[in-house]
Amino acid sequence: MGGIVADPGGGVAPEFVDVDVPGGSLRTARWGAGSRTVIGIHGVTASSVSLAPVARHLDAAHQLLAPDLRGRGASGRLPGPYGMQAHARDCARVIDALGSGPAVVVGESMGGYVAVVLAAEFPELVDRLVLVDGGLPPPLPPGLDPGAVLEAVLGPALARLGTVFGSEEDYLDFWRAHPSFTDGLSEDTEAYLLYDLEAVEGGFRSRVSEAAVREDSAQTLQDPQVISEALESLRCPIVLLRAERGLLNQPEPLLPEAVVDQWRRTLPQLVDEVIPDTNHYSLMFGARGAAEIARLAFGTHEVSSSLAAPSVQSGGQHV
Repeated sequence: MGGIVADPGGGVAPEFVDVDVPGGSLRTARWGAGSRTVIGIHGVTASSVSLAPVARHLDAAHQLLAPDLRGRGASGRLPGPYGMQAHARDCARVIDALGSGPAVVVGESMGGYVAVVLAAEFPELVDRLVLVDGGLPPPLPPGLDPGAVLEAVLGPALARLGTVFGSEEDYLDFWRAHPSFTDGLSEDTEAYLLYDLEAVEGGFRSRVSEAAVREDSAQTLQDPQVISEALESLRCPIVLLRAERGLLNQPEPLLPEAVVDQWRRTLPQLVDEVIPDTNHYSLMFGARGAAEIARLAFGTHEVSSSLAAPSVQSGGQHV
């Protein structure tokens, strides 16, 4: 395990620790010092700091660990290979180095797929899964070429990753115009966005590796069997939290009901909850979504009936 490094400031400041992994060190945020471990795994172009809204609800019994996945944040220069298996093995090293298993694993967006593979490959390290708008293979419309879908999905993200912004404020303004942030950026969201930046000639640019985003996205879209086989092997409790709306605040959610119904038949332990009036981003960064993630991570895995949407079902029963 490497040394402790200073936090970047803003939001809920964690301690940062470097964990030895193949190829170098994986930067890991740590909040709290409790004996019970929760590990949070972020999305495809995100970082450890995306877990800060959840960390606000931390109690004395828990610690929350959140690595910058290989190719992101302060782990941005770690080499490949990437992919769900590589990230899962890195996360297992984080639990071994800084925590004690079995841990509660929270997977946000793409981090949900990493969480599923982690639980399949290292079941002794995982107590239960909290999947946040991710973890189930996304549906592809029939007849579409997965490669073409990949380019369509990645195009806007890669354009952002390659853009040099004149100032940090310009970068925040870019996100303020995003349809999912019409209510503005919270303190935690701003801290998360600024953590993503590095100074380059002419201004600031995201630290996220394009190669990592391409490889990870290609696996989830073009080789979903990796995730499907991992899911089918799981025996631990699973709670899936879904946003009511999608990535761009559109009415269609990222994971439609038909996909959840399919996996509920395969995984009888799967409990599904939709958080009303949330999109993909506000589910993780908004107060309501973060509070529910925290309740499931730090407390019981039972679904809150006061928050669940009326249409959500668990094991055939309304919750």
